[in-house]
Amino acid sequence: MNIDLKGQVALVTGGSRGIGASVSRMLGSSGAHVVVNYKSNKDRAEDVAGAINASGGIAETLCFDVADEDAVKTSVKEIIGRHKKIDILVNNAGISKDFLMLRIKSGDMDEMFNTNLKGSFFCTSHVARYMIKQRKGRVINMSSIVGLGGNAGQSVYAATKAGLVGMTKSFAKELGPRGVLVNAVAPGLVETQMTENVDQESLIKHIPLGRIGRPEDVAGAVLFLCSDLSSYITGQVIIMDGGLYA
Repeated sequence: MNIDLKGQVALVTGGSRGIGASVSRMLGSSGAHVVVNYKSNKDRAEDVAGAINASGGIAETLCFDVADEDAVKTSVKEIIGRHKKIDILVNNAGISKDFLMLRIKSGDMDEMFNTNLKGSFFCTSHVARYMIKQRKGRVINMSSIVGLGGNAGQSVYAATKAGLVGMTKSFAKELGPRGVLVNAVAPGLVETQMTENVDQESLIKHIPLGRIGRPEDVAGAVLFLCSDLSSYITGQVIIMDGGLYA
């Protein structure tokens, strides 16, 4: 069964690289008109959009910082002005700065909370205004297994990702009666720029599937949550870690 998102408009934050780029490409290949958001890496975002367009899909780029509520509000209005709707929001933009608890600085804490947690809140709250009017919409938040189980040196990152889980469940209860489904995906170790310096070999020994994840693995879960196949799922967290914490 092929998933057909033709005619739907999808906004993917942090869509210029890693998991966000893979999600953008997969939604585009399934027929969605994809808005690839980026904060600073214009070239990569245009490469992602260009690849989608070259393969027969439809995509565009849009620059804004998810941590800037005014910019989010203006950008969402811009999308609505051009396309009259937003059907899918993937809150993927996020950053990680690893520090032991005694060494982390407040500025680093603020940056992670502003992007990972407040950014997802801003995007959801402004997009949801239009989804409520449509009586339809899908919101997928990118959490992490670190937000579920914690990790040494990642206390603040874990807190932001755990916060996304609570936000997902709360938004699901608020928006469900209005036809908007809100879920989260919690990847484990995935091949991205953020995990380049991780000792992958030692971790693979503990993963039952015997490999680390690929961005396409996560994108597949997002695609499922955007499709009619998940029409009775909301407020849930799909864990994708190869069985690491099974």
